[in-house]
Amino acid sequence: MDRGDEKLATLLADLEKSDKPTLRKAVDTLIGIAADDPQIGTILSQLLNDSSRKNRWPIAYILASLPSPAQSSVPVLIETLDHRDPDIRWAVALLLIRQAKTERPIFRLLIELASKGTANQRRMAIYSLRDVGLDDESIQTLLSSLRDPDPTVRVAAVTSLRMQSRLSEEGKNELLQRFATDQDPRVRNTAAVILAHLGAPSEEFLSALKKASTSDNAQLKKAAITALSILKK
Repeated sequence: MDRGDEKLATLLADLEKSDKPTLRKAVDTLIGIAADDPQIGTILSQLLNDSSRKNRWPIAYILASLPSPAQSSVPVLIETLDHRDPDIRWAVALLLIRQAKTERPIFRLLIELASKGTANQRRMAIYSLRDVGLDDESIQTLLSSLRDPDPTVRVAAVTSLRMQSRLSEEGKNELLQRFATDQDPRVRNTAAVILAHLGAPSEEFLSALKKASTSDNAQLKKAAITALSILKK
């Protein structure tokens, strides 16, 4: 085995390590050398199909980052959006966001995942759609997610609508329903602030805010006062 083979073997072994700096360095290095050496891409593709490997997501990440991304990496990346480590989820999400901006099939996968994935996957899909840039279809996906059974997904959907100044009245009414009736205080409080950022408040919303601003619930009261302050500005 020559030095090149030893270096490659070390880098591939580092992909199985949990130490993030070591793992990140191996991923970045392999992306660079695999871009110039198709044989390394072939080796990585073979490893991606090895179900005995503990961590396949770094391999998928490398293959998806090459000049000609391997489509076989996409299912593993989608699966990794449910990873227990939020840093890993976001690293993969940022890669998928870049791809979805130019590759419609990736965008379609995110739309589908927003309703059919695990709670982590649904939430990450919503944030990814937001960062790709919302169109009519993705806005409708977010509005549907306002009724997701998981409150963290609902919060993600609410916050992702913040910059939609032209959100339809139907959309604003959906947010108002979250503020008025959601069983989770995080969703209610977030909806109040986001609705205020959207501007042009309805009388119903203003009335609900004024009532909430005198609530015995400290968090709801704070959110309502914050929303009223935003509207005054």
